[in-house]
Amino acid sequence: MLRFEEIGVLPEPGDNVAISSRRLEAGAVIDFAGTAVTLPHTVLEGHRFVARPVATGEALTSWNTPFARALRDLEIGDYVCTSTSLAAVSARGVEGLPAEPSAKNEPLDPYVLDENALNLGQQVTSVEQPGTFLGYPREQGPAGTRNHVVLLATSSRSSGFVTELARRFDGAQGFDGVVPVAHTEGGEAGTPNNLHFLLATLAGFALNPNVGAVLIVDTEEDLVSGQAIRDFMAEHGYPGIRVPHAYFTRRAAFEKDLTAAGALVEPWLPVVAAQQREEVPLADLWIGLQCGGSDAFSGVSANPLSGAVAREVIRHGGIAVLAETDELIGAEGYVLKNVRDLPTARRFLKTVQSFKERVGWHGHTAEGNPSGGNVYRGLYNIVLKSVGAARKLDRDVRLDHVIDYAEPMPGHGFVFMDSPGNDLESVAGQVASGCNLIFFTTGNGSITNFPFVPTIKFVTTTARHELLNAEMDVNAGRYLTGLPMDELTAETFDLTVRVASGEPSAGEKAGHSQVSIWRNWRQSGPREGISITTDGRTSRNLADLPAEDRDAPLDGLPLQVKASAVEPTGVVLLEADERRAPEQVGLILPTSLCSGQIALRLAAQAETERWAGDAVSRMVALPHTEGCGSSGGASEETFARTMLGYLLHPNTRMALLLEHGCEKTHNDYFRSRLVEAGADPSRFGWASIQADGGLDAVSERVKQWFGSFDLPAPTEVAGTVGDLTIALEARGPLTSETAEAMALIGREIVGAGGSVVLSSRGALLANDDFRYVAFNRRDEVVPTIAHGQRFAVPGWHVMRMPGTDWMETVTGFGAGGVQQVLAHVAGGTLSAQRFVPVVEFSNDPETVAKYGDDLDAVAAGKADEQARAGLDIVAAVASRRQVPKAVASGNVGFQITRGLLGTSM
Repeated sequence: MLRFEEIGVLPEPGDNVAISSRRLEAGAVIDFAGTAVTLPHTVLEGHRFVARPVATGEALTSWNTPFARALRDLEIGDYVCTSTSLAAVSARGVEGLPAEPSAKNEPLDPYVLDENALNLGQQVTSVEQPGTFLGYPREQGPAGTRNHVVLLATSSRSSGFVTELARRFDGAQGFDGVVPVAHTEGGEAGTPNNLHFLLATLAGFALNPNVGAVLIVDTEEDLVSGQAIRDFMAEHGYPGIRVPHAYFTRRAAFEKDLTAAGALVEPWLPVVAAQQREEVPLADLWIGLQCGGSDAFSGVSANPLSGAVAREVIRHGGIAVLAETDELIGAEGYVLKNVRDLPTARRFLKTVQSFKERVGWHGHTAEGNPSGGNVYRGLYNIVLKSVGAARKLDRDVRLDHVIDYAEPMPGHGFVFMDSPGNDLESVAGQVASGCNLIFFTTGNGSITNFPFVPTIKFVTTTARHELLNAEMDVNAGRYLTGLPMDELTAETFDLTVRVASGEPSAGEKAGHSQVSIWRNWRQSGPREGISITTDGRTSRNLADLPAEDRDAPLDGLPLQVKASAVEPTGVVLLEADERRAPEQVGLILPTSLCSGQIALRLAAQAETERWAGDAVSRMVALPHTEGCGSSGGASEETFARTMLGYLLHPNTRMALLLEHGCEKTHNDYFRSRLVEAGADPSRFGWASIQADGGLDAVSERVKQWFGSFDLPAPTEVAGTVGDLTIALEARGPLTSETAEAMALIGREIVGAGGSVVLSSRGALLANDDFRYVAFNRRDEVVPTIAHGQRFAVPGWHVMRMPGTDWMETVTGFGAGGVQQVLAHVAGGTLSAQRFVPVVEFSNDPETVAKYGDDLDAVAAGKADEQARAGLDIVAAVASRRQVPKAVASGNVGFQITRGLLGTSM
């Protein structure tokens, strides 16, 4: 018999349900204050069971907050499960579960503020003798906890450039390093809806106290340019950048621009290295409070500890910033338990309402926030997640300010910043607001870090800390086993001062970092078919929306076009496993954003050390920003389709999925998706950063999987362009001859039995000459496949594109089975994609003069001559005789679209 005290945790004494601190099997006998109770069902660690009898319809409470209602009379020991949580656990193969849920989620009714009862309390008392830490004094704002040279891309178009430029400064000595800020935003044609947030974030990054010097990089004709940032800063009263800095616009070939930009950075290195740490007041410590990969214990151990240490920082004059708006929906009463004044309370509630409306425009509610990992580990719904997350605001601390995303700090004390629940997007806003240290609490073991702001990670349980001790800084689980919170707070506060003074955090030692800015949202108001009711809930009838809004699959049948009868251009293919393709790739596919950088590092190591031997022609990883922190529905369907497209791509010979462990789209999610697609999951490798025990352990697992096969090397065989699937693209103006040439290239490929894919938003389909030569028609050509969809029959195809961002376009091509992109460029060149070779040629004299070194071929003469040049370069790359220039230079990326209904949560 087990005593309740050994296996159960009551978040607060008045709660009627308890959290199980370990897995309890059906039939286990528990002593509840002298009464023996046999558990009727299995209860997983972190899941809830009844602690006192609950009648049908009665509220089930944690932290004295209703989160669900009983669907039947419940007795002590009954397993509390909703339909969502039961489905999440059942999907993991857990046995001993009830056949039906025992509870339903509490409705998310709008919080009504009683202004007369509002507690306008005092902030916690300041310490008599404020402390200090060793930091880098700055002319503007607080002191820095780190000293980096930052290479800041203004848009996604420059992300590959700053990443490669930073790589060339690897090993710089005397300071904390040269780091890139590469992100997904600002690369579309037209003005994005998130423009204000984007400019505020970039401006805030440049002014962050951890930046010792900054190079701001844009590309010609960028809407989000260096000049746009300067204008924004002037208009909104930002101070000037007072560290070494420069603005650089890409105007030449990639290598030439790298040399020119590097010449700007080089003189800064000794200047930054000469800066020394000095004793500065703890009032200069501005901490961003975050949680990710939360579990049922986040609100019991890690979040209260984070809040308690933040309280001490505030007592020393510092700042703590809470964020993640959708993860406070349902916890408004807790947040407003002590507030500076009535306008602050009103602004907080207005911010929450605005967030609800924005996600409602896209057909979503806050209930879509909890990830699959959250639910599996006991956070059944947004109320449980929110109330636990709110515990980062200590009960004794007053809410002082409410600010917009990335807004400069208005004053000291405790601040709430509007942001999505997506960890990386939220952290970016806090950094832009001036935070120089991040507290990151996690139940599942999130390894998130930011490039130039250190992160201290608090893990909720001792068992998880022992599994991931090399990646975690603080074991908050010791509170659950008896260590007093005051003692743990003092210990963690001391660690905070040491890290602020230069002691490396676990994340810094591991070298893991990522950036994601609050991603653009497509809808800017209510849509027909999606309505928001007066109580804040969203009514969805998405089936009535146009197919392009939902990105619904199409029939995949090709355009009916008469084929050309010409002798097709020959290529040399690689044959393996009865498949012929230009490459036989070993793929490491991260299932979400959090495992992306680790996948990239593993692929590089696997390539260098030849983990797969001669079985593959190269190793590839595809880091991205999706799979967690994004709304579901149509956006999730597009994401899943894109991911499966690469796993099942004709160029993929071996593929391993790498989960972080707490995302919506974990390994089990993709196992079921593969089964739905008719694929055998046993063909693929599966690894988990959290479940396998951290970075070193998962690296060894991945290495062993790729090395466990004794596959023969692919053999070279003769083929033609008719064996290929090629995407044709044009960026910039087209002459009639070039348009005809592109059509002739496509006709030869399709005539030989191959396939050609076009973008529904590309310049080729908009060109009358191209349509007439390719299809013998001048009227509109409609899409045949959705974004990332595989076609059913070879031939001419048009892929429906929800946006114009180049990297999202080429990612959709690749997911649809495209093996190479041939792009005619004029006015500038394109970034390459990590998986699909992008071949660029031009017939434009100005482009050849400026960017000739980046072109894979120069086309000249009549249409048939230009077509021959294009086909020859396609054959050379497909036969592996030539590597595209953009790939060779390192100007590469990968980015997944969210479609028209995806939004950050």
